[in-house]
Amino acid sequence: MNQHAPTRKTFEARLRQIGEDRYHDKHPFHHLLHSGGCTPDQVQAWVINRYYYQSRIPMKDAAFMSRVSDPDLRRAWRSRIEDHDGRAPGEGGIARWLKLAEAVGLDPDYVASETGILPATRFAVDAYVRFVRDEPLLSAVAASLTELFAPKIHKDRIAGLLQHYDFANTESLSYFQNRLKEAPQDVAFGLNWVLDHAVTQADQNMAARALIFKTDVLWAQLDAIWLAYVEPARIPPGAWQPGEGLL
Repeated sequence: MNQHAPTRKTFEARLRQIGEDRYHDKHPFHHLLHSGGCTPDQVQAWVINRYYYQSRIPMKDAAFMSRVSDPDLRRAWRSRIEDHDGRAPGEGGIARWLKLAEAVGLDPDYVASETGILPATRFAVDAYVRFVRDEPLLSAVAASLTELFAPKIHKDRIAGLLQHYDFANTESLSYFQNRLKEAPQDVAFGLNWVLDHAVTQADQNMAARALIFKTDVLWAQLDAIWLAYVEPARIPPGAWQPGEGLL
């Protein structure tokens, strides 16, 4: 036990360093958003495209659970689906994201239709769903560990949006407020599971690569928004055009 503990501690530090180096809180779009520098169109573009990611989270979790033979792991994991889908219509993280969409002036039905999603957003998010569906369970769980780094970005986002944007209030930002409560519970289980199951150097390398892949998925989504809607704005064919899908 004592000989194993330093290896476990070192591995956890390695995972946390990936977040320090690569998490998308360092992307210039988030700095622009949190500082109040985004235009209404840019905020709407972010809400529309991020919805696609939010909508696919319970789908990737369902794909993961379909591969798990351990009932204990399935029971622990299924709360993630309930967090996003809720237990009834109008509940859960996806419904709260649509409240944000309405607050920024978008028709929630338009956002939920997934019309106008940037191609790079779609490719990145779909790649994540396939990764969780097809890769080893250790990789699939390790990819979820970006939640280790989420509380800080949620706190920064809540503070920045409340300070700089008229649409921001307790109701419109309820998604982020709830994730401050939900994410730590999810990641505590996931982190311990990865630390328990990554018992060889090869395992640890595989888990680290999976976490890097997930940070790339998140970063790519923001790159897509920046290239399409910031400067120089180059909106690809078929993607959302400012003024579409408004209330």
